[in-house]
Amino acid sequence: MKKSVLQLVVCFALGIQAFAQEAGKVSKNLASNAPDARRQSFDIVWRTVKEKHFDPTFGGVDWDAVRRKYEPRVAKTKKDGELYLLLNEMLGELHQSHFGIIPPEAILEDGSLNLPGGNIGIDLRIVDGQVLISRVAPDSTASRAGLRPGFVIKRIDGAETAKMRKEIVAQMNKNPLRRNWSPGLKHFFLVQAILRRTGGKPGSTARLQYLDERGQVREAAIEREKTAGELSPRFGYFPAPRTEFEAKRLAGGLGYIRFNTFTMPVMEKVRAALREFHDAPGVIFDLRGNLGGIGALAPGIAGLIETRQTSLGASRMRSERINFAVFPQSRPYTGPVAVLIDAGSGSATEIFAAGLQELRRAVIVGERSAGGVLPSDMMKLPTGAIFQYAFADFRTPGGLLIEGRGVAPDVEVKHTRATLLAGRDAPLEASIAELQKKTYRER
Repeated sequence: MKKSVLQLVVCFALGIQAFAQEAGKVSKNLASNAPDARRQSFDIVWRTVKEKHFDPTFGGVDWDAVRRKYEPRVAKTKKDGELYLLLNEMLGELHQSHFGIIPPEAILEDGSLNLPGGNIGIDLRIVDGQVLISRVAPDSTASRAGLRPGFVIKRIDGAETAKMRKEIVAQMNKNPLRRNWSPGLKHFFLVQAILRRTGGKPGSTARLQYLDERGQVREAAIEREKTAGELSPRFGYFPAPRTEFEAKRLAGGLGYIRFNTFTMPVMEKVRAALREFHDAPGVIFDLRGNLGGIGALAPGIAGLIETRQTSLGASRMRSERINFAVFPQSRPYTGPVAVLIDAGSGSATEIFAAGLQELRRAVIVGERSAGGVLPSDMMKLPTGAIFQYAFADFRTPGGLLIEGRGVAPDVEVKHTRATLLAGRDAPLEASIAELQKKTYRER
């Protein structure tokens, strides 16, 4: 199987599969008159894993026995949605990321995921068992309603967030694709599942009950606005994500770059930002919550800050090895670099962070990443669903396997309610301090 690095789609199963399953949840209720298509789809999924999985031993799983276990159940499925649940259960036997079925109802005609198109402009984190607002987008409806980082969300549209957490964790533990995820993956999915409850149709209202900075119970009715971000071009069957990008100067002239996914438009934006930051005493890449994307962009962006021809690591397939080669670009940025990560940083983000860490090109700050790093591809099944499958593993330049483990930061810093209420971003502050140390030492 020949694949160049440019063909590697390292799309993060956590984001794609979790979001897609919610978007396409109605599929299990749709009748289908195509039992032959279901049988063919089952055969394609099983055979693709059999022939293309990077490990011929499947991590100790008897894949032939798996077929014998699940194939008799295919004839009993009456709806396509029932088949998708069966296939996901079968794929869960592998205990790896980047395997799953995306129902056709989950993807719109423009290639984007069929999710509610509105939100209120907040990010959430679970800190010390509480659902906290970690970020409020400037000029968002949440900002105008007076919401601030550090506020504790108690209810969303009348539903208790504490009860939500228990229900979502219970569902994860029953789900064959999710129950064996790493703690980082599970935590991020939990947070995103709660956050999606604040979303909905643009113009509709999200009703929140929260604790303010004094611990007082407050309520707010906040209008949902259209989700921000540029709809990126679709890459093969990879659903088109909305890409957020931000570049600015921080105090002391430091450069700051944040983007939420590795998509083609990001490359030129990062290049332009680094050219603007050519005289900056340091640059921070804020990749917290970045689910990954197109794997080839990780070494591509690394080439904008590296003067050596090197590598971020390599992927092993059945009979080939793919090198994530870094080629220095013209006028690369040569100052100190920090990369911010957390439990929501996955896939291509982890390739970028882990590679730069081992090359000692960047200091990694924040929390351990998700641990979902398997190059994958997608194909369309006869039922119309999209099948995502991993065909390679990934190891750092030093041979470290990131799948299931994540990237451990050089400097571990977590949010606390106190720092958030004080208007502080502790991980960002720590990355600034690290760059200032490096700048001082270099002088």
